Amino acid sequence: MFTDQSHIFVRGGDGGAGCMSFRREAHVPKGGPDGGDGGRGGDVILEADKAVSSLIDYRFKHHFKAQRGTHGKGSKMNGAEGEDLILKVPLGTIVREYDVETKEAGEMIADLTSHGERVIVAKGGQGGLGNTHFVTPTRRAPAFAELGEPAEERWIELEMKLMADAALVGMPSAGKSSIIARISAARPKIADYPFTTLVPNLGMVRSDDYSFVVADVPGLIEGAAAGKGLGHEFLRHIERTALIIHVVDMTGSYEQRDPVEDYEIINRELALYANELAERPQIVVANKIDIPGNEEAIRRLEERVRADAIEAAGGDEFADSVQEARVFRVSAVTGEGIPSLIAAVAQKVHEIRSAIPEDEGAQYGQVWEHKRLQRDRKFTVKNLGGNVFAVDGKAVERVVIQTDWENDEALDYMERRLRGMGVDKALAAAGAQNGDEIRILGRAFTYQSASWDDDDYDFEYEE
Repeated sequence: MFTDQSHIFVRGGDGGAGCMSFRREAHVPKGGPDGGDGGRGGDVILEADKAVSSLIDYRFKHHFKAQRGTHGKGSKMNGAEGEDLILKVPLGTIVREYDVETKEAGEMIADLTSHGERVIVAKGGQGGLGNTHFVTPTRRAPAFAELGEPAEERWIELEMKLMADAALVGMPSAGKSSIIARISAARPKIADYPFTTLVPNLGMVRSDDYSFVVADVPGLIEGAAAGKGLGHEFLRHIERTALIIHVVDMTGSYEQRDPVEDYEIINRELALYANELAERPQIVVANKIDIPGNEEAIRRLEERVRADAIEAAGGDEFADSVQEARVFRVSAVTGEGIPSLIAAVAQKVHEIRSAIPEDEGAQYGQVWEHKRLQRDRKFTVKNLGGNVFAVDGKAVERVVIQTDWENDEALDYMERRLRGMGVDKALAAAGAQNGDEIRILGRAFTYQSASWDDDDYDFEYEE
């Protein structure tokens, strides 16, 4: 089974709770606090693996959760960290945020193109601090500790796009599978009926000093760019390729189609799907020349290919400069013309890849992580009327979740943390007065203004 798109829910492991404990030993009066910290929860990590060929592992299982951290103990014993959960995906997997309600993909998280490349898609929660961390000159015996931080969770979209240097495209039964079988060790299913190939196939081809990876993409039909047939499923695999090998059946297949019209249809569908595909370098292959009676069709195809090349160059005045309008005449059955085709593709792929500037390493995962942190730090203050205000925001809510609500000292510490994040200042700007009710995650507080200035967190006020 070949699966090239999946949606999965990932959740890191929750952090373990810190311990509130005091040293208790014989002959040691007034033993100080010795509560250990909770262990950090495990992350959910996606890792590109060249041994994985599809997203089949995520076809039926859609929920994945990392291990949680354990709680801290007395005698300053910290809890164990939760194990990371590593999910293997194929090379060429694009990872995006996904909204399960609207069924729409969001911001790109990562583009995993190298073996071993990783990205964290759901971070585990930090372990809560034990009471040893809350000792101050005026608070010698803190009787509270932090609860563990909740882990991140989200839906993500995994989309696989084949990593190939060249892609064989064309109408069904054009002979693409026969060509890839002739030029590489790939052994796709070959038969004399349309849509024999239902999943893309990859093959490695060697030519003197060069080698390249070629993909046999299932046949396209008119309307593929609009999703007709399985157009979108197949067209996505062409996007990464440096070169398009356009295979045209010179016999017109059993439907007696016009080869030149087939050539035009495929080019039109590529352009409709993505403009850059229309501008992608292309080598045109006239296949099945071993069958007699095709000379006129081949001549017309060559004329059309050259006319397209002249138009792309800028018009008739540039006709003399057009050198790459050649149509390769081949027979996948007899092997005629195959060696020259392999050499031309290898040379062209080498030229294209050599012209690409050195990758400076766009760190998609780091960029997305930075944006995520910026979103998390923001919070919103909303006036609900009746002297009631609501505060929403992940960072603020995290503080509330980590607080032991049965402990007065913990509540006092939470209040100071919220003030340090600028919540007090934001409420004052929104018009909150002493005695007003403040709500966060369903919890209610009484507002008491304080002088505090901290611009690390952004806030917005809503009427």
